Amino acid sequence: MAASSQSVATSRGKRLWLVLLGLLVVLAALYTGGWYYATGFVRANILKALGQQNSAGIAGKCENMAFSGFPFSIGLTCDRVMVDNQNQGVSANFDTLSASAPVFQPNHVSWSLKSPAELRTTQGLTVSAEWTDLQSNLVAKGRGVARTQTVIDGLKAGIVSSFTGQSANVTAAHTEMHASQNGNDLDFAIGVENANAVIKDFPQTLPTASTSASVTLTGKAGLLDGSDREGLHGAAGVLHRAVIDIGDGRIMTLSGPFNFDGDGFLSGQFKLEINQIGPWGDSLTTTLPAAKNLIKTATKMLKALASGADKVSVDLTADRGRLSLSGFIPLGKIPPI
Repeated sequence: MAASSQSVATSRGKRLWLVLLGLLVVLAALYTGGWYYATGFVRANILKALGQQNSAGIAGKCENMAFSGFPFSIGLTCDRVMVDNQNQGVSANFDTLSASAPVFQPNHVSWSLKSPAELRTTQGLTVSAEWTDLQSNLVAKGRGVARTQTVIDGLKAGIVSSFTGQSANVTAAHTEMHASQNGNDLDFAIGVENANAVIKDFPQTLPTASTSASVTLTGKAGLLDGSDREGLHGAAGVLHRAVIDIGDGRIMTLSGPFNFDGDGFLSGQFKLEINQIGPWGDSLTTTLPAAKNLIKTATKMLKALASGADKVSVDLTADRGRLSLSGFIPLGKIPPI
């Protein structure tokens, strides 16, 4: 009896181990399948972040795509990334792309791009750029992007228009961009530190500036996840704050509601605040000597509105692209987007 009981116990023990081994094999197979499924999720959302939206006529290509990181993370590399927006006539090329995500949170993706990059439009605009470092992360929701943050250090960009012959070179020490869905709205913010611009045939280098802006676009959350097909035409929103700081207290701030009509013209009621009116005028005169008399006149007007002080707050109105100060001083026209 004792031998028989021992044999039965041994047989049951073997069956239990076989069952456990089988379960482990099944779980490993399911985990491996889940890992490869997650790699597809990461791939789709990386290309979405770079602009690919097949249903909107935007195609993306990742050359020599490779995955790594199994079993605890997902890593993706591409030797080169290309995005082509056939509807808008815009194409872009980027160098090496690297991305990674935790296997249990494949919708939280960190990625980076190496320079150079190039963007071309059918309107004859070419933008070439390089940088020392570009890091980004995104949170995906469904098939789209719900939140993204991008940081660029050491940016150098060249902008050339083949139609006008105009060109400009822009540099920025540090750039940050944030975009997130806020219900049906889209929140966007950007900050640029120590930026310079050199424009062809321009008499002087523009002063070094640090700028920042934050804006909410009403009902435009779909611009981030790819579901919005209208773009900015017909869009409305609020510019919470846009700041230009060229140092020594020379700060210009703009805020207010705005909208774009169906043709892309801007309308809005903005509040413009200028600190150090006199020094701003001096800086602009140095940069634009040909406009010296106009700048002097504008400086006197602003000081008169400020009752002689060096800080002023005035209304800036945009009416289908036509800009005016305090409702009666014309400033020019902004072209449609």
